[in-house]
Amino acid sequence: MNDTNHSVTKPIEGIQYCIRCCVPETQEGVNFDELGICTACRSSEDKMHINWAKREEQLKKILNEAKTKAGNNYDCVLPISGGKDSFFQAHVLTKIYGLKPLAVTFSHNWFSETGFYNLQRCLEVFNLDHLQFTPARGLVNKLAKKSLGAIGDSCWHCHSGVGAFPLQVATRFNIPLLVWGESIAENDGRASYSTPCHKFDRDYFTKVSARLTAKEMADDTLSKKDLHPFELPSYEEINNTGVWGIHLGDFIFWDEERQTEWIRNVYGWRETEMEGTYKGYKSAECIMSGMHDFTCYLKRGFGRATWQAAVDVRNGLLSREEGFELIKQHDQERPEALDYYLKITGLSEEAFYATMKNKKIDALKDIQLPIHAKSRPNAERIVPFVEQIIQKHLHKPDPRIARDKGLDDE
Repeated sequence: MNDTNHSVTKPIEGIQYCIRCCVPETQEGVNFDELGICTACRSSEDKMHINWAKREEQLKKILNEAKTKAGNNYDCVLPISGGKDSFFQAHVLTKIYGLKPLAVTFSHNWFSETGFYNLQRCLEVFNLDHLQFTPARGLVNKLAKKSLGAIGDSCWHCHSGVGAFPLQVATRFNIPLLVWGESIAENDGRASYSTPCHKFDRDYFTKVSARLTAKEMADDTLSKKDLHPFELPSYEEINNTGVWGIHLGDFIFWDEERQTEWIRNVYGWRETEMEGTYKGYKSAECIMSGMHDFTCYLKRGFGRATWQAAVDVRNGLLSREEGFELIKQHDQERPEALDYYLKITGLSEEAFYATMKNKKIDALKDIQLPIHAKSRPNAERIVPFVEQIIQKHLHKPDPRIARDKGLDDE
């Protein structure tokens, strides 16, 4: 069914949007019913009729069984970035259900200052044992360049790493259960609570985000040895350990707005200014979030502001018209993170746009996507926080040398 509401100026003319929210037909896997209502809106309706008390009982059973089977081992693996979802996950597991998880972080090596703080704050507040893997910056830069042409965004190493590293830890430490946060039925538009499109398994993140395996990313500049950290455990290793995963959002009522407000007020979690959207909490740990969302816009005609506006429209916080105006303001803005990306990859801006033009989906091939310049610098520096620290101290005199020199002068 076509979107016949001609009184509304849509972000991209020539494509269909859900008649109820802001989801476009170009969202992967989205479907519209005979009324023109999208999967995500229907899922939102389903959510209101679910017996969440019954689902929470199922969650208690799963977690209690995990604790019993764990013995003296960790009860579960908690993949954590320090972002709003994993921070809330840590609260639920440790404070409500009394589990002892092993926190596991795949670092994209693009941590923002705010994200670095939030991760450390999470580890301290919830007294978490923690394992982190950080790929070398040079490798990240190579992968970011290869990723653009391979999957149409800059972030293959993160999509792949957040799936592979927790599974590697689970198999090597014999911890079967992994606990994730938001359900894929929540905001995605590709699934509903009654009809999930992907069950968590070994290949979950390859299917939903990474797209290509480590083997498929290898080339003359990226050896199999370089890509070894991104390899998934074998099916035999997964089966021998009995690894499986759950999303808390499938068992408890998930409200990211209220949860974010709560962890901010109770635990001191911090938001920051995010490129490409009007909210400051989604992917706050990463300086390249705006870059990821901009490539999505260039491929599919929407970015982060579309996702968030659609949710706010469904929740009655915005009108559909207000959502569309925010989308045009933010999704279509060239991010400052693009400058950093061009620097680390050596690509020209022309080459970047040429690659993304080739990645544009068929429904948008004949549509010129509007892009406008950013009006002011981002409040937080679009440079990895670790690099900021190094730059700050690289040419600063060592205080011990200055102290010793002072003694010598005397």
